[in-house]
Amino acid sequence: MKNSKAVIILSGGMDSVTTLALAKSQKFDCYAITFNYGQKSLSEIDAASYFSKKYSVIEHKIFNINFNDFTNSSLTNHKIAIKNEFSNTAIPETYVPMRNIIFLSIACSWAEKINSSNVFIGANAIDYSGYPDCREDFLYSYEKMINLGSKTGADGGKFHIHRPLVGMKKIDIIKTGKNLGLDYKKTISCYQATPDGKACGNCESCEFRKNAFIDNGLEDETVYI
Repeated sequence: MKNSKAVIILSGGMDSVTTLALAKSQKFDCYAITFNYGQKSLSEIDAASYFSKKYSVIEHKIFNINFNDFTNSSLTNHKIAIKNEFSNTAIPETYVPMRNIIFLSIACSWAEKINSSNVFIGANAIDYSGYPDCREDFLYSYEKMINLGSKTGADGGKFHIHRPLVGMKKIDIIKTGKNLGLDYKKTISCYQATPDGKACGNCESCEFRKNAFIDNGLEDETVYI
């Protein structure tokens, strides 16, 4: 495939770093964007910077936006504790309303500036917390929408919202990363990781990650408190 530019939404977590590794393996010229949106786990931004350098991205932007100004989530509001009780049906308090809609829109805006029509997101709708903006039907609809409402689409081009992990279980995501030589130790998945990147081991994201290593028969590469 001929080299082409791609913008990668890079949080520094397991899924987004695997997505970056996949984009690089497909010979894309990668640009990474990381969002500092008021999340409790700021060490994930350091992880994103580390992997941007490791994978030689052309440019890494950190975009600042404070979701606490207009939303209420335990992922951003320090007055709301992150619960360690999980539900298979209810959308959890860690849900940040419209987060992926906003992230994708900003990523597509940058992509259009650099003459790219490829945006990668590590959204996953199998082993996940039930966020509605991580599902295939949302991402499919978003792709249609952005092509209707952008210069790229109006000029006859087409944005491609790449979501290579959307139908994968965490066990398969780890297998994919390992096949690409990915070391997950410096990735940050924990909702409340310490400033130096240590995971709590108790939140829902930690549970999904921990179980995926166990199910793969691999040593858990996560650094815990």
